[in-house]
Amino acid sequence: MCRLFGMSTGGPRVRAAHWLLDAPRSLRAQSHRMQHGAGLGWFSLGGEPVRDRAPLAAFENADFDLHARNVPSHTFVSHVRDASVGGLTVHNCHPFVMNDRLFAHNGVVKGLDTLRTWLTEVERAHVSGETDSEMVFAYVTAEIRRRGDTTAGIVEAVRRIGAELPVFALNLLVAEAGRLWALRYPESNELWVLSHREGGVSAPGSEVPAVVIASEPMDDRPGWRLLEPGELLVVDGLDETSLFPFGPLRHPLRRSDLSIREAASQAAAAGDADPGRFGGVTVMELGGPEGEPVPVRVPLSPVILRNGRPAAVRDPSV
Repeated sequence: MCRLFGMSTGGPRVRAAHWLLDAPRSLRAQSHRMQHGAGLGWFSLGGEPVRDRAPLAAFENADFDLHARNVPSHTFVSHVRDASVGGLTVHNCHPFVMNDRLFAHNGVVKGLDTLRTWLTEVERAHVSGETDSEMVFAYVTAEIRRRGDTTAGIVEAVRRIGAELPVFALNLLVAEAGRLWALRYPESNELWVLSHREGGVSAPGSEVPAVVIASEPMDDRPGWRLLEPGELLVVDGLDETSLFPFGPLRHPLRRSDLSIREAASQAAAAGDADPGRFGGVTVMELGGPEGEPVPVRVPLSPVILRNGRPAAVRDPSV
């Protein structure tokens, strides 16, 4: 399962190196299991979103290390990728940027041809990659614009996706300068929060309180709380509000409904065995016809791209 990280301090600019690089279960440490891309997003002094991303594992990406240690911001979004849809190109790496917002997602949403029809030609032009995540973000962005409010737009977009499209998981982070939205929907994948009231800080020993959001607890502090299924957590500075505006999915996907590649990308969710990795090949055990383990190998070759687009990228096959 891809891993998400978000942090808000409510104003003071800090560095996120502890959570991204040094914590016992930092994003860099988690990237040994999620090797298909890494990215970090933050906000400039002028409030514009900035991000750096590449189809490399965070633990082998010098830029990820450099930015994590040196970039100060009050709001961060980061992501390490375990690919399920789209090739290993920079355009498919999170976080995405649209309309002064950052976005990252884990899970699986199907029915992209239908979702594409919900967008105007101008709205579709924001999408440069192949992932379900970026298409979902384009639709969330469109609904925010139509409703003139970020929370209302997220709620409307997620409600329609949950009512009309097949969904395994739609865990997401949306960030504006000084504000974060975190959604766990439904219960398939976990998402945790460490509130500043429960000991959340920008780094150990720091006096700067922070709200930290992550796909799994990143250290052993007792204050980590698992978001409820369907919970939309709104973090405005350090103020936290939990909303529960979503009903059950209309077309829920089970693991058995996923392709081998999709199932492999979701295999590291809580309660599952972590996929083994051998020489860049993902190895996962799926149940065979009699329930016996069946090894599945998924070769994936990264394409490193910082400027421009390759003429052709062969989609990784299983």
